[in-house]
Amino acid sequence: MRRNVFRACLLVWLGLLSIASYAQSETFGAVRGAIRNGSAQELAPYLGAKVEVGYDGDKNSYSAAEAESVLKNFFTKNPPAAFDFIHQGSSNEGTKYAIGKYTGKNGTYRVFVKMKPGSGSPTIDTIDFTQE
Repeated sequence: MRRNVFRACLLVWLGLLSIASYAQSETFGAVRGAIRNGSAQELAPYLGAKVEVGYDGDKNSYSAAEAESVLKNFFTKNPPAAFDFIHQGSSNEGTKYAIGKYTGKNGTYRVFVKMKPGSGSPTIDTIDFTQE
């Protein structure tokens, strides 16, 4: 009897873990696609009210509209050749993050994206492109 209860608990726990993992990868799926396409417009719906954007050593906090403009400028100067996330994780508070590699016209960048839980779905709080 104990053995069956243990197995049932283990299966439930593994199921919940896989659902959480799937939900996290879904969150970053659209963001990944927008960055791959070099489209600030596709990225805009995922931006929070205030977003910290960094590239070329310059980091500033912007409204969502300003952040979209800054990202559009970045993608115009550095059109993507390739992009993919290489690591994803989350904090105990529910903040999700991903680290990726962006290859553009002017070189390769390490990309850090942090998404905070919001009403509904998580929104991008930080996006940083650091040239390697």
